[in-house]
Amino acid sequence: MPTQREKADIFRGLHQQGDPLVLYNIWDPGSAKVVEKAGAKALATGSAPVAMSQNYPDGEKIPLDVALSNVSRIVQLTALPVTLDFEGAYSADPDQMKAHTRKALDTGVVGFNIEDQVVGTDTLYDSSVQAARIAAVKAAIEDSGVNAFINARTDLFLKSDRADHDAAMLEHAIARAEAYVNAGADGFFAPNLVDEGLIKTLCTAVSVPVNIIALPGCPAKDALATLGVSRISYGPMPYKTVMASLAEAASNAFNE
Repeated sequence: MPTQREKADIFRGLHQQGDPLVLYNIWDPGSAKVVEKAGAKALATGSAPVAMSQNYPDGEKIPLDVALSNVSRIVQLTALPVTLDFEGAYSADPDQMKAHTRKALDTGVVGFNIEDQVVGTDTLYDSSVQAARIAAVKAAIEDSGVNAFINARTDLFLKSDRADHDAAMLEHAIARAEAYVNAGADGFFAPNLVDEGLIKTLCTAVSVPVNIIALPGCPAKDALATLGVSRISYGPMPYKTVMASLAEAASNAFNE
């Protein structure tokens, strides 16, 4: 079994332009085993499916200890690297974020998604404030010696209609990416960005691997690879697909 540090190094190496890492998001140990058996190179939780599977709304409503216990069980059953959707690290305060990151690292995870929305609102942190928050997470990682991967997420595109995604918004995103990378981020995540031209420009402008989520309307994997994307995730879509299938099968069983 690789050590946590070895898993972190493996995970970093999987981010390649032209051959993006595919993360088919999981929510519990059972889904982790299915996705691993299907051929995953790494595993990633999604905050929404983890919460919904435990009957909580998304947005840090699932207690931190419950979320960490869940990911700890996932880490214990696999030799693959596991990355945690950590939302806003369950605090607005950088010092508290650092403490929470230490607890999360104790589960064995080797990566974090950290988002720049003020959780539960339509507001984003100012980029300088968010940079300080990322720096706090980075400090906890450096203290641990694990070299875990910070995937800095911007909610600029997620909080707006796709019709409004334009060059000006992209420039704002690129400025945020630069601030986050300077603070210690290892990757940049732009959920709900689907325009091929904007994705290509983002991948060219940003110095770290770019993550795109495969929501409906997103370009296919081969196209994203050509555009320069290094990481493709699926967010809540796998969980929603499974739950829809379960609902249909149950309905058919009850109505035969």
